[in-house]
Amino acid sequence: MPYENIIFEVTEGIAVITFNRPKALNALNQALFKEFSEALDTIAGNEEIRVLVLTGAGEKAFVAGADITELAQLSPLRTKALSEKGHAVLLKLETLPQPVIAAVNGFALGGGNEIALACDFIYASETAQFGLPEINLGLIPGYGGTQRLPRLIGKSMAKEMIFTGKMISAAEAKEIGLVNRVCAPEALMETVMKTAKVIAAKGRVPLRAAKQAINDGINADLKTGISIEVNHFAMTMISGDAKEGMSAFLQKRKAQFNGKLDD
Repeated sequence: MPYENIIFEVTEGIAVITFNRPKALNALNQALFKEFSEALDTIAGNEEIRVLVLTGAGEKAFVAGADITELAQLSPLRTKALSEKGHAVLLKLETLPQPVIAAVNGFALGGGNEIALACDFIYASETAQFGLPEINLGLIPGYGGTQRLPRLIGKSMAKEMIFTGKMISAAEAKEIGLVNRVCAPEALMETVMKTAKVIAAKGRVPLRAAKQAINDGINADLKTGISIEVNHFAMTMISGDAKEGMSAFLQKRKAQFNGKLDD
C-alpha cells in the first residue's frame, strides 16, 4: 500500500523503513505512527522478510522527536491515549519476529531515540546525536525512554541523560553502550546492510528463538532465564534449520538455510 510518511522497501529479504518527513526532521505525528504500525504488521506476517532496517530521510535526522505542534494541542487524557498507542507500536517493534537494526543517520531525539531503543541494536553515523530532551519541555519521555534506556546503559547514566535533557554524540553513545558501531555518514547504510545480509543468511528458526529468549529472559532471574533458553534450544533442535546446519558442518560445506518455519 502507498504511504505518505514512510518509505517501505524490501530487497532480497531485507526490509527498509525510512521515516520520511525530512522538512520536519522526520518528527513523529499520529499519521506516521499509524503507517509505521501497519508496515510492522506486514513485516511480521511475511516469512520472506528476514531483517528490518530503520532509518530517516535526509541527512539531518533519524527522527528528531515528537511533533510538538501536534502534541501541544492535546489534553492530558488524549496525551495519555497517544502515549499508550506509541507504546503499543514500539512493543510491536521490539517483539517483531525478525531482527531489527536502527541506522541512525542524524538526530535521534525523544521519540526517535525511543524508537532506536526498541530495535535490537543501533549503528550510527558519526554525525548522529542522541538525547531525551523532554525535560526541557516540562515533560518526561513518553514512549519507553524511562524504561528501556536504563535497562540498556544502566540506571545512573540514564538518569543523567533524562534529568539534564542533554544530547550526546555518536562516539559517546557508543562509549556508554547505547550504540554498537559508529560509521562515516557515507558508509552507514552500506555497513548496516552488510550486517543485515549476514543475519538474513542465518536460519529463521534460531534467529526468532534467540531474539525471543533474550527478550523474555533479560528481566527475569537467572534460573528463569536459563529455563527459557533450554526450552528454545530444544525447539530449535527439531527444526529444518538445525538439521541443515549440523549436516553442513559434518559434511564440511556452507549451510543453506531455507528459512521455513514449519519444517
